[in-house]
Amino acid sequence: MTAPLESPRTHWPAVTAVMAGGLAIALNVGKVPVALPTLRSELDLSLVQAGWVASMLVFLAFLGATFTGMWVGRLGALRMVLGGLVICAGASLIAPLAPGWWPLIGSRLLEGLGFMVVAVASPALVTAATSPGDRRFALGLWSTYMPAGASMAMLASPWLLPRTGWTGLWFLAAAGLLLAAAAVAGQRRHYAAAAPGHAANGGGLWATARGALAQPLPWLLALSFGVWAMQHFALIVWMPTYLQEQRGAGAGATAVLTGLMLLACVPGNLLGGWLVQQEIPRGRLLLAAQLCTGAGALVYSTEALPDPLRYAAAVFVSFAGGVIPAAVMASSTVLARSPQQIGTLQGLYMQGAQLGQVVGTPLIAAVVASSGQWSSALAVTASAAAAGVLMALAAGRLEARMQGHPG
Repeated sequence: MTAPLESPRTHWPAVTAVMAGGLAIALNVGKVPVALPTLRSELDLSLVQAGWVASMLVFLAFLGATFTGMWVGRLGALRMVLGGLVICAGASLIAPLAPGWWPLIGSRLLEGLGFMVVAVASPALVTAATSPGDRRFALGLWSTYMPAGASMAMLASPWLLPRTGWTGLWFLAAAGLLLAAAAVAGQRRHYAAAAPGHAANGGGLWATARGALAQPLPWLLALSFGVWAMQHFALIVWMPTYLQEQRGAGAGATAVLTGLMLLACVPGNLLGGWLVQQEIPRGRLLLAAQLCTGAGALVYSTEALPDPLRYAAAVFVSFAGGVIPAAVMASSTVLARSPQQIGTLQGLYMQGAQLGQVVGTPLIAAVVASSGQWSSALAVTASAAAAGVLMALAAGRLEARMQGHPG
């Protein structure tokens, strides 16, 4: 067993550069939902085609995130992050330069590849650039990339789309990705501990992966991430539809209210990173978060309650649930037995999150379609929260055993 190479101090500019890459890929993901009505109109896309465009990134990560993570130690996290950002940037230029269904779906496939690579490999760069004392908080900070970037895309869309159209949005996304790649490249000397071949355990790619995946706790954490993703996805779907179909809100108001709800996840991520830094057991953090999200879902799904209270409950669910990805992602530095295993674990966690979305989508659609009420999605979210509570209790017991405590 080889411990990861440790930086004597934290290089925050290097951490910030990785965060910039995360925000760039999140904005790249978030550009499609906000532009989908315009895309359908201008490119004459059917609902099925639009669905493929929207879900391509999730589907690809669901299939290959863990396998991708296995290669982080072999290829080097820096190469993978830079390559992923450049691939995303290039792919973002394809669709506006050659408008049409096939160029669009092909570019989304490439963007999905780049997104998956950057999301899986970036935590290794954060780990390499931080001291042991700051590492857990820094990984909690990294976990904010998706809600922060997606909410930025939503909040900016009412102003940008009328001025730039969807093609301008794609060009701006490409520029942001290239700037992020330049920022990461400029800090490359601080990522030396994540270089390929450092601290190799001599067991080869598959042996390294088996060593990481043989532990039961990472699987529980990945599934916990998945049931939270299922709840969060239900919330993201519920709010715009409720606001537009049942309250007659305009597109701008819907984007702002939904974006603010997503943004509430960011302080939750930061709180989760800080609590992990204080060495609060992950099982307790997951348990508290799942209880809060389940209770909040009950409030925002109750149609008899006033709208402001229901919206506040949705914001609270986003905030409380933000603790979960922070607690899960930061665990890789504790559970990895070599630097090469960090990527494998991060890939597993990402695949768990995508599983929650892939499974949650048809479940929520089926339940809502059968009842005709979006509030009936509570059956899915409540079940997911209950499963998350059980997983949190099991994770807490495993943590206690690992630390030498009975039970």
